[in-house]
Amino acid sequence: MEAGLGGPAARRSRFARIDSPFVGYIVRRIAWSALLLVIVSFLTFLIFYVLPASDPAILRAGRNASPDLIEEVRASLGLDQPFYEQFRIYAGNVVTDFDLGYSYYSEVPVREEIVSRLPASISVALGAFILWMAIALPVGILTALKPRSKTDRVVTGATLFFLSAPTYWLGLVALFLFARDIGRFPLIGGSGTYVPFSDDPKGWAESLFWPWIVLALAFAGLYARMIGENLREAMEQDYVRTAKAKGLGMRRIVLRHGLRAALTPVVTLAALDLGLLLGGTILVETVFNIPGVGRYAVESIQTGDLPAIQGVVLFGALFIVLAVLVADILYAVLDPRVRY
Repeated sequence: MEAGLGGPAARRSRFARIDSPFVGYIVRRIAWSALLLVIVSFLTFLIFYVLPASDPAILRAGRNASPDLIEEVRASLGLDQPFYEQFRIYAGNVVTDFDLGYSYYSEVPVREEIVSRLPASISVALGAFILWMAIALPVGILTALKPRSKTDRVVTGATLFFLSAPTYWLGLVALFLFARDIGRFPLIGGSGTYVPFSDDPKGWAESLFWPWIVLALAFAGLYARMIGENLREAMEQDYVRTAKAKGLGMRRIVLRHGLRAALTPVVTLAALDLGLLLGGTILVETVFNIPGVGRYAVESIQTGDLPAIQGVVLFGALFIVLAVLVADILYAVLDPRVRY
């Protein structure tokens, strides 16, 4: 009787059939992500150590170093060995100890520099991401349900304006008008006043208020338009009409049926944008003097610090690959057809 009605054995069999494509999909995506990281690390190593504009040994030893010192530095860095051996040593150090080498400029391990700056970059990226999604979701739903309304026209105009306005310009305008220390109409925050969360949570939020606003304005309009267009298209599908015919409420139809389909393509774009921001918001961190990974990248480029630049590139690639991996998994959850 239990087997005929679908007992535990039958249910386990059904779940195995359902879950196996999903598990296989995740395994494939993880394998591709790992391969992509290897390719990125190889290309960055090739660019910075084999095809650089300047000799890394000279950069490490200094411009006025003697030939003997340069050769000694070359040997200590392993630059006198074949390329494949150099990459094997570098990749081994990265995989085993996540050793990215030492900064040519400060003599500090690159890993320590990046890790110490990560909290600031993560604070900027996640705060801005939450803010622009909190704006884009309700506005996108409103524009989808009321097309060609005043709200729809305002969102369209705002999207075009903020997409055209560079983020560094928006940041400078925000500081000029509203910064507490130099603004014409001082409100909150300031220039170069970043406060770690562990020191003062309120001061941390105030110091990141304008960076969050600037990034949210740069992204919210685009996401609102995308969500609105996708939701408008989803609301015309047959399954939504069927739900309406069954007498389901509009709120349930939008949230349970329409929005789920509308968010599927948004997930990939959001993951890419978030991954890029986690790798360092170079312009925003520079304008607001935030000691994040992006600011570290700018300083490393200015001083020709190859290990630091390479480390930032690898960290950025890691964040982007992980973000895309998470997006692919969410994509498969939202749309099971992707698993096959």
